[in-house]
Amino acid sequence: MENQKYSIGIQDFAELIEGNYVYVDKTKYIYQMLQGKYYFLSRPRRFGKSLLVNTLYYLFEGRKDLFKGLWIEEKIEWKKHPIIKFDFTLLDYDELGLENSIKQTLFLTAKKYQIEIENTTIKSIFNELIIKLSKIEKVVILIDEYDKPIGDYLEKEELDIAVKNRDILKNFYSTLKGLDSHIRFFFLTGITKFAKVSIFSDLNNLDDLTLHPKYGALVGYTQTELEFYFFDKLKEIANNQNLSYADFLQQVKLWYNGYNFLGKEKVYNPFSILRFLSNERFSNFWFETGTPSLLINLLHKKRVFDVDNVTIGEDLIGSFSLENINQVTLLYQTGYLTIKEDLVGGYILNYPNLEVKKSMFIYLLNSFSNVSEAYSVVYYIEQALLKRDFELLKQQINVLFSSIPAEIFEQRLESYYHAIIFLTFQLLGYKMQAEVRTSEGRIDAVLEFDNAVFLFEFKVNKTPEIALKQIKEKKYFQKYLQPNKEIYLIGVNCFEKEIKDILVKKHQ
Repeated sequence: MENQKYSIGIQDFAELIEGNYVYVDKTKYIYQMLQGKYYFLSRPRRFGKSLLVNTLYYLFEGRKDLFKGLWIEEKIEWKKHPIIKFDFTLLDYDELGLENSIKQTLFLTAKKYQIEIENTTIKSIFNELIIKLSKIEKVVILIDEYDKPIGDYLEKEELDIAVKNRDILKNFYSTLKGLDSHIRFFFLTGITKFAKVSIFSDLNNLDDLTLHPKYGALVGYTQTELEFYFFDKLKEIANNQNLSYADFLQQVKLWYNGYNFLGKEKVYNPFSILRFLSNERFSNFWFETGTPSLLINLLHKKRVFDVDNVTIGEDLIGSFSLENINQVTLLYQTGYLTIKEDLVGGYILNYPNLEVKKSMFIYLLNSFSNVSEAYSVVYYIEQALLKRDFELLKQQINVLFSSIPAEIFEQRLESYYHAIIFLTFQLLGYKMQAEVRTSEGRIDAVLEFDNAVFLFEFKVNKTPEIALKQIKEKKYFQKYLQPNKEIYLIGVNCFEKEIKDILVKKHQ
């Protein structure tokens, strides 16, 4: 298809269809959902949750005209239902308070359907509105980003607001208990799945689609969908980049595919892939959408900088506690980690793709080094290694070290060296490993280029000769011996917020 229009940022289904934007048909999954009644879905940001909620809105409005040519068009009876819809991203709870902003939405809905409300509390108003609307037809309730009034206040100084809002929502949702005969459909989405005991104790009949195998591709694009709906554009970009279609698709997968919600296929984040198709170049679009400061602060505080291939139990991946925030749970629910392997009673998580991995390393490097433009320093470090200019290498790494507050550096000296070196080398895009095991011990860092291997041993307040001696005596280089591959042994002396000396020997 020529001149395809991409719905970047468009969350209104009617605008998308009427504007002739590409719509990846998800109505077969919606049809499956219509066979049930109460649903919950957790997905990371920018994954299409709001578009899904909006699609359901127009479906229950009976707008068959918008679904022309889609899978569901002739599969259902098109009937108009009264709808109560909440989009917590649009509520002004920061200014009005959560209760008042909820009341505002309820009264606007009542006005739309010409219903007089007599009650005054959000619970009683919600109850009254549902019962009165059900006299028209059974009610549909759609709630998007339910957790935003909690997630916005997870920093310690605002945690009391998060707890207060959680309790308000718990009381609000408890209204639904006993109203089953008045409700046709209930769907609630969010990024974070808070423990049901804390919010949804009275909604124990919710069917959680988050890791349901039949709904793994409910939002997001599968490889099959990507190639079907965007084939012409993909071919065009492949030709422009002088790549075969097969090789090009492998690059697209490496950069943007990889999310696993336990369906048959892994999926792409729609925002990233649409930005890629629009810009026609591989780039880090995830970085532009922002990252919760809470997450980075938590990782920084605990000095966690390598979160690939971590194991987590089913109980932790599925729920989030305000009282005890787990960084791995937060990494998973915000989309920085995804399921790599399904274990008995738990999962192994890793980065879904190169784009997300680079995003995390950039954020962490900026945080650990306190340098806002740390990524530009990484470029010069790469040039130093390519040119074997180890003096330039020392200078650029010291730029990263120099901005770290002295009191922090003194308390956590060695861990900071390791964190910054690990994150910097990972961002280079080459094969990098930290604390690599050998038969004789552990190498601090190994960086592999196509034609060279760099073995680093870091010492704090010791000479680089001592570091180099350890590499030689323990024969760390032995496992990397290959024809036509240079091996550099690098001893590093770290002292008072800087690399003081570097000693390099090329293994003969």
